[in-house]
Amino acid sequence: MARDAVAHGRTSIRHVCQTFAVSETCYRYQAKRSEENAVIADWLVRLTRAYRDWGFGLCFLYLRNPKGFGWSHKRVYRIYRELELNLSIKPRKSGLCARTPGAAGRARGNQPGLVDGSCTISCSVMGAVSGC
Repeated sequence: MARDAVAHGRTSIRHVCQTFAVSETCYRYQAKRSEENAVIADWLVRLTRAYRDWGFGLCFLYLRNPKGFGWSHKRVYRIYRELELNLSIKPRKSGLCARTPGAAGRARGNQPGLVDGSCTISCSVMGAVSGC
């Protein structure tokens, strides 16, 4: 009703907002298009599939800088959370130690040693202590 009155020139926006007890901000508000949200969601899904170790920050910066999209970080993060991409727990990469002995040199019986050949402590930090 308020938009019809203003559209036909019968009254001003200010008067309509006072009459209906609505702020001018609410009167002028227009929702973002859902097509744009679908485009954002599509980009986010493709990026997180292609680059599994990227979080929201890298995805957003990729969309902003190389691709040139001007979407707000709040809007992109809202869609990122709706897709539940922030909940995916990515498997940790365990590095195999270069100095790990072969299957013949691994632990036998109750002898201490590495069972699967992966280091629990980084070899570069604790190389001499952990025996990697």
